[in-house]
Amino acid sequence: MTFDGRVISNVGVLAAIIESGNFSRAAETLGLSPSGVSRALARLEAHIGVRLLDRNTRSVSLTDEGRRFFENVAPLLSGIENAVVLTAGATETVKGRLRVNVDAFFARMMLAPHITRFMDMHPDISLELVTKDQLGDLVGEGFDIAVRFGEPPESSLVARKLAETRTITVAAKAYLKKHGHPAHPDDLAQHECILVRNSLTGHLMRDWQYRRNRKTVAVSVHGRLVVNEAGMLLGACVAGAGVARIKAIGVRDQLATGKLVELLPDWQCEGFPLYALYPSRHLPAAKVRAFIDFVVTTLLEPRSN
Repeated sequence: MTFDGRVISNVGVLAAIIESGNFSRAAETLGLSPSGVSRALARLEAHIGVRLLDRNTRSVSLTDEGRRFFENVAPLLSGIENAVVLTAGATETVKGRLRVNVDAFFARMMLAPHITRFMDMHPDISLELVTKDQLGDLVGEGFDIAVRFGEPPESSLVARKLAETRTITVAAKAYLKKHGHPAHPDDLAQHECILVRNSLTGHLMRDWQYRRNRKTVAVSVHGRLVVNEAGMLLGACVAGAGVARIKAIGVRDQLATGKLVELLPDWQCEGFPLYALYPSRHLPAAKVRAFIDFVVTTLLEPRSN
């Protein structure tokens, strides 16, 4: 098939219709007449051979075929936009839509309390945060960047390590006043521990391991409360429901204010790296670099856990 540059132009019209919600607003955005927008869409549908949009006088919506088509072309449009920005020498312009893929812990414990600062710093950014249990297909799903704990999978993505954190054992002062401090990991078997169920596997993580020097201790803990979400784990622990294990980087404020107390500080638990992942390009878009800088300077630097 001979490449026709008009197809890209018509796809851009489709994107404007989807983003604006109707033909009139798309026309205003593109500087076209509504009839011009309608003709561009008709040409695209004729070229592809399928109907892409269902429309009436008040709204438009993608057909199933249109949805599949747009899911495939949206990342390409983003790539073209980034290429134009780079070529035009505007690599420092932080603007446009930024789609970020994050896990629940990072989103709830680290990002949410500070996201207003990022929005204030970059008023031309439109931010979409999507919380997912798994990374998924970053490019195919149209994400600009992902921030994830754990070693990244083998892929074509650029992986930049941002930090390393450790798991710590914590409890509220009210709980410790009632039940006492464990002096050794084995003492946890006699405590009320908040258990976490892996939301992907359904596995109940009740085996807690600790290391000191060359000695490793494994403790099978028990508790009446089971959660599968980091926010609930933290809230319940702060409320005095029991002993919890949690990534230190997410509870620095609670430790600093005394809402939580670290237990067994001489014993080490597993560590977790934090990575930023983004599609492999010569240079990441300015909006991606701005988000990474924000994570490093605002979320990671103030304290050293």
